[in-house]
Amino acid sequence: MYEHLVRRFGPQQWWPAKTAFEVVIGAYLTQNTAWKSVERSIANLDSHNVLSIGGLRAIPDAELRDLIRPSGFMLRKAAALKAFVGFLDARYGGRIEALREAALESPLTVREQLLTLPGVGPETADAILLYALDAPAMVVDEYLRRIVIRHGLVVEKAKYPDIQALAKHSFAPESAHENSPGLARHYNEFHALVVQIGKTHCRRVALCEGCPLQWDLKNTRAEPRVKTSA
Repeated sequence: MYEHLVRRFGPQQWWPAKTAFEVVIGAYLTQNTAWKSVERSIANLDSHNVLSIGGLRAIPDAELRDLIRPSGFMLRKAAALKAFVGFLDARYGGRIEALREAALESPLTVREQLLTLPGVGPETADAILLYALDAPAMVVDEYLRRIVIRHGLVVEKAKYPDIQALAKHSFAPESAHENSPGLARHYNEFHALVVQIGKTHCRRVALCEGCPLQWDLKNTRAEPRVKTSA
């Protein structure tokens, strides 16, 4: 599947952000909202010169909530962003670079730390690890869930760890060990391509016609519950 997606869409080099910390902010803000809304919130933060660790540390809570309002759930997200900065200050001297060094050395340890923070679930933690910290973390989002269920690779009620384990196992030959920079690059490209195919074909109502993964549907044991375009 990965090879077919690469041939169709080419390298993605994704996540859209200027700095690692901006990636972290985006990972929080994109929860339960569209990316266009996140872009408006990030633009607000940037225009008020608070798109930085120091900026978020200093800004009053009420003002932060107002700036990220376009992303929705601003009470919860503002508190979560403040908690992340507090975590960074307490454990890593307020330096995203120190967090990155720790993640490259022991991604599972840093993942466990992130998961203790408010507003951080498995998908957010893995997105931060992969896109902000360059650590090998397989991101499982709704697009990937749709693909693996519709293609009969997992049961419909599969949990996040089940889908993640399947995807990581498929990429195992790409690297001899978990900390390989090459493995992180493949995880990055794969997730970005999954997002691309999810937006163009594997939507809530699937558009299978012309999909580069359509060839695989015949391999499923049961007919997938999808619709082709008219």
